[in-house]
Amino acid sequence: MDSRNKRSDKNSELYRAITALDSLDDCYDFLVDLCTQPELKAMEQRYEVARMLDRGMIYSDILAETSASSATISRVNRCLHYGTDGYKLAISRVYGDGAQTKETEEAEQ
Repeated sequence: MDSRNKRSDKNSELYRAITALDSLDDCYDFLVDLCTQPELKAMEQRYEVARMLDRGMIYSDILAETSASSATISRVNRCLHYGTDGYKLAISRVYGDGAQTKETEEAEQ
C-alpha cells in the first residue's frame, strides 16, 4: 500500500501531533518522550546520511563520517531517488533549495 493511502487511518494522529508542534524544543521534547534513544539516534543518522547524499557525498565518505552501515546509506539513497520525496522536502524546507555545505552550517553555529 502506498504511504499516501495511509493518511486517513487512525495512525495519522501521530503525524498531526508532530505538525502541530510550534518549536524545535517542542519537537525535541515530544520525540524524546515518544522514542527510545536508539530510535532517535537511528533517525538522526538517517537524516544526516540523506543530507550528505543530497550534497553529493559518496558512500565511503558518508560511512567514515557517520559510521552508518552501507545498508542504511543504500536505503536512504533509494528513498531519496525513488521514495515519496519526504527527505528532499524536509531538507529544502530547512536549508532552502540548494544543499548547504558543512562549512556554512558550522559558520552559522
